[in-house]
Amino acid sequence: MTPLDITGMTCESCAAHIKHALEQVPGVRSAEVSYAEGSARVALDAGLSPDALITAVTGLGYRAKLADTLPKQAQRAFLGLERKPVGRATAASHSAGGLHIAILGSGGAAMAAALKATENGAHVTLVERGTLGGTCVNVGCVPSKILIRAAHIAQLRRVSPFDAGVPPASPTILRGRLLEQQQRRVEELRQAKYESVLASNPAITVLLGEARFRDGHSLTVRLNAGGEQLVAFDRCLIATGARAAVPPVPGLEGTPYWTSTEALASEAIPSRLAVIGSSVVAVELAQAFARLGSRVTLLARSTLLFREDPAIGEALTAAFRAEGIEVLEHTEASRVTHRDGKFVLTIPSGERRAERLLIATGRTPNTRDLALEAAGIAIYAHGPIRIDPGMRTRAQDIYAAGDCTDQPQFVYVAAAAGTRAAINMTGGNATLHLTTLPRVIFTDPQVAMVGLNGQQAHHSGIETDSRTLTLDNVPRALVNFDTRGFIKMVAEAGTGRLLGVQAVAPEAGELIQTAALAIHHRMTVSDLSSQLFPYLTMVEGLKLAAQTFSKDVKQLSCCAG
Repeated sequence: MTPLDITGMTCESCAAHIKHALEQVPGVRSAEVSYAEGSARVALDAGLSPDALITAVTGLGYRAKLADTLPKQAQRAFLGLERKPVGRATAASHSAGGLHIAILGSGGAAMAAALKATENGAHVTLVERGTLGGTCVNVGCVPSKILIRAAHIAQLRRVSPFDAGVPPASPTILRGRLLEQQQRRVEELRQAKYESVLASNPAITVLLGEARFRDGHSLTVRLNAGGEQLVAFDRCLIATGARAAVPPVPGLEGTPYWTSTEALASEAIPSRLAVIGSSVVAVELAQAFARLGSRVTLLARSTLLFREDPAIGEALTAAFRAEGIEVLEHTEASRVTHRDGKFVLTIPSGERRAERLLIATGRTPNTRDLALEAAGIAIYAHGPIRIDPGMRTRAQDIYAAGDCTDQPQFVYVAAAAGTRAAINMTGGNATLHLTTLPRVIFTDPQVAMVGLNGQQAHHSGIETDSRTLTLDNVPRALVNFDTRGFIKMVAEAGTGRLLGVQAVAPEAGELIQTAALAIHHRMTVSDLSSQLFPYLTMVEGLKLAAQTFSKDVKQLSCCAG
């Protein structure tokens, strides 16, 4: 008999499920599986590798390895797998590593929480219904930034400020090869940063399936491989992310419209693309597809990036129109039809036709199918889970983090929230502060913001003083022959304390963290203007913007201190 150690079982039905899977392996004569001991004994034909047994078990979402020679009780104590009764863990059980945490999802919040929880001695069962890695690495940040970068290179080959000395050449776009390159990098990062990390951590058990709450301390997981598994937990983190929201435009349902997921996986560049939306995903992908060869029409219900300082939307709209992107502000489609392979959008001024239609009107939390009511978890009317600053839901012992809550939908916010949730689930007391959250939109020029804009400060009752520095005053922009954009600083009137920075500039994302640190450390514009900044860098624009509060920078020498 070949002995196996198996981790991840939570009930007798798990053992029965594993027994059935083992007995389906060719060459296995019989199998005995014990939930109580976390073990299996398998009779197999000579020549059958034990690897086949391990593969059969791990394929169900459990973990298995050949048993060593330690007595079973000693093995389980060594591995920290002694199970507690269902319910809240005591401080003593936590210090002994007996806390069991269930995590729903495998994206930024889930992974950060799982790793921090195991660092703190807990055992984690992570449940993922789809592809490991969540939105960012699979269908969000990573593939979109690859597409955007490829489009940027195509644009530079087509036109640049140096065309007189470096003649342009119209690029040939081989979308299939770009897609292959994109997907290879996605798969590499998913393997390196998610799959391998999970597989190498013995305190994490991965279940592939869809979870629903039975009550405040247990889940039912419908396994992708078939069957169901009960997961009892002491604490639980919901980190199920969000999906594209689709507006109720008459005629849209049932048409082959794109969300960002389909757009990023498209095998061809459409000749004409219509985009409905005006926020981050809409503007990033609209410009990328335009630069790769699509004729793009962007329909904005209000203005581009209307939630930001109005100057940002104005600058981006001007940049888009200069590239030939049609931006229709204050425009909504009253109807969408699809016939003969074309979309027809009815708008107040008439109609717009397109080969493809991209819907980019925001994202909605993945909370609908979790049976949250069974655990007493409260949500807002539009779907996000209600949490406090420590990521606690209304249900005791259940936490939530990331895009399934009302937190800002950035992967680094989700990861920070997941880490803090894990600290709190394992006996700590951590909160997430977002007052100096830096944000970047990867258009060209880029958009970057941190802290308060003037309107937000006014609503908070703060009197402000602000200055706007156009990029024709920044030496780096001048030598690049690209002075599109500005850097705007908002300071507290009287004290000069920096409150916020908004920038529209090439590589604005590379300067915004400096502004975030300045705000975090309560620096004044005078403090910032006296710092040393390297000459001919875009971040030097922050120093120059700070100097405008007390000087006319046009009257300074190139690098005057």
